Amino acid sequence: MNAQPGSYALLLQADRRRIVRIGRLGQLAVEPGCYVYVGSALGSGGVRARVGHHVRLAARPHWHIDYLRRAAALRHVWYSYDSVRREHAWADLFAHMRGASTPLPGFGASDCACLAHLYFFSRQPRPDTFRRRLRAAIPNHGRVDRVRVKGITRLVFPG
Repeated sequence: MNAQPGSYALLLQADRRRIVRIGRLGQLAVEPGCYVYVGSALGSGGVRARVGHHVRLAARPHWHIDYLRRAAALRHVWYSYDSVRREHAWADLFAHMRGASTPLPGFGASDCACLAHLYFFSRQPRPDTFRRRLRAAIPNHGRVDRVRVKGITRLVFPG
């Protein structure tokens, strides 16, 4: 993972029910299952810096996802490099995947017209399904890679 601009999806696993306050947005009823958060990293440091922030638990939560990270473990990151903001297209694709629901409208989408950038699945979505749908929606979209997150701070690249 490098410092190029791009888009990413964080796949988080929640193992138990709990209520989490998401800043001023309100409360999120976290259920056991997979949460997918979509974002972009077009600024300084690109994908590496933004994902690096999300890997660690924030001492002072800034983004909506910082609050959810306290209740759900980050398991995988799917990402691609592109100077074009693709997070909205990614969010739309996840929203229309089988089994997707929107647990808290507005989550991660306070600066856009999307319903949310967070989706819940009882089982983790398959990367090949996402890639196939992404290629159909945006034929010139670049490659989507993924990493498994092990522990709190180390990214492990698949073999």
